Amino acid sequence: MPIYAYKCESCGHAKDVLQKMSDEPLSVCPACGQPSFRKQLTAAGFQLKGSGWYVTDFREGSKPAASSGSDAASTPKADKPAEPTSAAAAPAPAAAPAATPAAPAASS
Repeated sequence: MPIYAYKCESCGHAKDVLQKMSDEPLSVCPACGQPSFRKQLTAAGFQLKGSGWYVTDFREGSKPAASSGSDAASTPKADKPAEPTSAAAAPAPAAAPAATPAAPAASS
């Protein structure tokens, strides 16, 4: 059952009330008795994240739910060969000509 926030426009009394969706909204303030008790518009108290729930998620004998997609996307697959890096793919530079060795100094 949802929880609704109410506030009296006369005295300012505020109260959260657990009600069925099919119940009529309250109108009489429990603090002052005036017919100015109004339902407030509030933000939802939960957020839905992830890929959602499926019929098979809680079925007996089924596999546990897979981890989130962000973990699977960051892990490389073992059966896929590694792609060459840009340094390995570049051609090797041409060899520089070898320097001629210096003549040995004559000892006298």
